[in-house]
Amino acid sequence: MTREEKSIVIENLTAQLAENSNIYIADISGLDAGTTSNLRRACFKANVSLSVVKNTLLAKAMEASDKDFGELPATLVGNTSIMFSETGNGPAKVIKEFRKKSEKPLLKGAFVESAIFVGDDNLDALVNIKSKEEVIGDIIGLLQSPAKNVVSALKSSGGKLAGILKTLSEK
Repeated sequence: MTREEKSIVIENLTAQLAENSNIYIADISGLDAGTTSNLRRACFKANVSLSVVKNTLLAKAMEASDKDFGELPATLVGNTSIMFSETGNGPAKVIKEFRKKSEKPLLKGAFVESAIFVGDDNLDALVNIKSKEEVIGDIIGLLQSPAKNVVSALKSSGGKLAGILKTLSEK
């Protein structure tokens, strides 16, 4: 790869890092072609972009990026693949589901909405992260609950009051 090609790859990686707020770094070494193809298919179904990158080029792209990746450049050892997703827990769910059949991919680290997670032991925490839409849905549900209770109480008490008035008028 010539210097010009490397600089183009670094520019493309820097642009991808800038565009995405959910970035996962994983190790998929040791997977055969068929298993890698299955992993790519699972990523595609979950709207996760998966690509294999060179560590030095990714490290330079991280340096050139405006984001602070903290300890993530230190995880760039051995084979590295990078996953991008619109949802914070999408790649983590794909990795966890895929690991039911295989030992890999191993999570090296993740950058989720400016929070940094380093190490495979954070996979369960990342799976449990709620997406923006899920949090909004929870908030709307919580806000609607008291209103529903008030409406329900008004309806039931109105019926009771009418029943009491009807009984009193009959006497």
